[in-house]
Amino acid sequence: MDPAPRTLQPTMNERQRMIYDYSMQNRQNAMAQPSMNGGGHRPYAHISGHSQYSGHPTSHPFRPQNIPGLPPTNGLNDRQREARELIIKLDADKKDLLDKRKKTAAELKRLQVELDGYEANQRGQEFLRFIYPTQVRIAEVQATHDGESEGDVLEVSSADWTSATRNQIARNKARGSSTKSISPPPSRKADKGTETSWPTNATGGIETLPDNGLGQPYQAAQSPHLRPSPIQLSTVSGLPASSNIDTVSLGDILGDPLIKECWLFNYLFDVDFIMSQLDEDTRDLVQVKLVHGSWKNEDSNRMHIEEAAKRYPNIQVITAYMAEMYGTHHSKMIILFRHDDQAQVIIITGNFIVRDWSMCQAVWRSPLLPLVDNAIQSPSDPEALPIGSGPRFKKDLLAYFRAYGSKRTSALTAQLKTYEFSSVRAALIASVPGKQNLRSIDREAETLWGWPGLREILRSITSASAGGSPRIVMQCSSVASISEKWMANFLETLSVTTPPNVPQPKQTPKVSLVFPTASEIRRSVDGYSSGGSIHMKTQTPAQLKQLTYLRPMLCRWAGNYDPSAPPSGHPDSGRLHQALRRRAAPHIKTYIRFADEEVDRIDWAMMTSANLSKQAWGEVPTTAGSDIRICSYEIGVVVWPDLWDEGAGVDMVPVFGKDIPDDKLEAEEVDGKGHEEDETTDEEGGAGFRKENLKESQSRKLTVGLRMPYDLPLVPYGRNEMPWCASTPCAEPDWKGRVWPGFGIS
Repeated sequence: MDPAPRTLQPTMNERQRMIYDYSMQNRQNAMAQPSMNGGGHRPYAHISGHSQYSGHPTSHPFRPQNIPGLPPTNGLNDRQREARELIIKLDADKKDLLDKRKKTAAELKRLQVELDGYEANQRGQEFLRFIYPTQVRIAEVQATHDGESEGDVLEVSSADWTSATRNQIARNKARGSSTKSISPPPSRKADKGTETSWPTNATGGIETLPDNGLGQPYQAAQSPHLRPSPIQLSTVSGLPASSNIDTVSLGDILGDPLIKECWLFNYLFDVDFIMSQLDEDTRDLVQVKLVHGSWKNEDSNRMHIEEAAKRYPNIQVITAYMAEMYGTHHSKMIILFRHDDQAQVIIITGNFIVRDWSMCQAVWRSPLLPLVDNAIQSPSDPEALPIGSGPRFKKDLLAYFRAYGSKRTSALTAQLKTYEFSSVRAALIASVPGKQNLRSIDREAETLWGWPGLREILRSITSASAGGSPRIVMQCSSVASISEKWMANFLETLSVTTPPNVPQPKQTPKVSLVFPTASEIRRSVDGYSSGGSIHMKTQTPAQLKQLTYLRPMLCRWAGNYDPSAPPSGHPDSGRLHQALRRRAAPHIKTYIRFADEEVDRIDWAMMTSANLSKQAWGEVPTTAGSDIRICSYEIGVVVWPDLWDEGAGVDMVPVFGKDIPDDKLEAEEVDGKGHEEDETTDEEGGAGFRKENLKESQSRKLTVGLRMPYDLPLVPYGRNEMPWCASTPCAEPDWKGRVWPGFGIS
């Protein structure tokens, strides 16, 4: 067949004419090819996927059809059907391959998590096998070298520690993890005349002295008659190091690499801040449970917590059961489970947000709790669970967790049941939302909450007052709207104690309320920013009426700004004890009963999350036998001297700037009695004095310190001073130059 007329040839150049002739020849050849099924002609059968139709998929003769982007299947020949089926099969194979790939990736991730958990457990066990024995060895070496120069002891200790550190670094490198510097514990030089000794157990190792309240052995140089404060203060970064002796930071609590599970109970959470406090090598492996009370789905606090928790796969968020609509989940507590099969209960007063930890807070830590020895049966008789004992503390704590509902805390209570609480010396005081009837409740089997529970605890405490006038000091960060009737009932509760064995005339305690003024907030570390966490309203007529009956009790938080110029006529202006917390705004909550006006002995002390409010402590029943309604979750501890009594008697005394009280007997020996001179000049007389002192020492009372957050003596408000009110604007700049627009005012 002749090619079609070349109507365009006159306008073509030579190259275009050659291309045109070639394409027409290909077309004639295609028309001449027979179809593969034996009938008709199949144009372009010789072309293998590339032709003048390349780049136009809808016109390609070998594309399968009935697929998006391709022509319909009508009129397909056998080869086209085969091609279509082949592509469909390839697509199915590709999908199967992707599914297998996803399953493989998920399995690899699961195996990696298991491997990380195994390595974390190995690191924990390695810590117990290596670090602790090394510390014990150092202590033994120091005890062995007692009497030699401090340099000799340091040299031996440093050599032991250097060898041990090299072994640890080698293990870390073999494990592929980042190494951390390991610092030896500070070496203490024994004081002159003080024998350094470490109690040993049956195996010859160092024995942990019982109950220092912190789960740690006492320091060797510490007098056996002194006990550190069971309640500690938080570290405030804005204060000098000299003001942060024996203090505790949130990182000190959560930064232990042996922690494997952590339950955090609080009102406010900054999830990123919390995770930054965990050990950097293990923070992704610690199972973290956050328990909050924001039950409304649209609550901004709840949305903030849940959104932040999505960034950490090891966090589980739990919403507390709130039986009262207007209550809050105000409890502030940490429960730790460790790789060494020990647990710890920690009660604090601060929220888990950055701002709160630049304020003055309190921390109570239980000793490290071992697993229960199955051979020892726990007492089931309620009379065998006296208030203040470890078993009673455990009973009340488990009852508190059961109030959350089994779906939320059953796993926690199941674990805590397996731990031994006998080393705990404190009474748990807590509140849970709901109602209690004091007439119908079984007080032996059930736990009392709120002010009835506090009254039951205080009734079991014997007062040390001996004819003096006791003093009760309340200190909190918020005072709600409370009636005079409610306040009278609460003060009556705080005044309850068991009188001493020797009959004494009943004394009504003097009551004080420590609360910061606006000028104290301005001078605080964070200035006005701290004021957003401190509340006492003084604006409406009802609030001003409340202030009228509270004013006689009000005392400054920071006391005297100038210790050299105390208030004119103040009876205690000659002696001032500084707590070194004047510039740390108070978010702490403490209630303390001093035995007398001298405020140098303490009957009991309470640290709690509960402020002065009926929502926290419970309402006063309107009629005899009516229910007591509590709205909020709260938790705290009460401590008193007899919890440490070993037969010779105990005194609890306030301490300032540190946790351990001064040894007054040692001070008297060196201060004006000439005993030090006798010991150095007259060997026989000195020995005689030491024997006499040893006999007197054996019969001495124990002295337990209580770390004070405020100065003593207290300083009452001036005539024109007002408590800080966060909702009132302040035009006077704080020390950072900022003014306060008023809380909640845009």
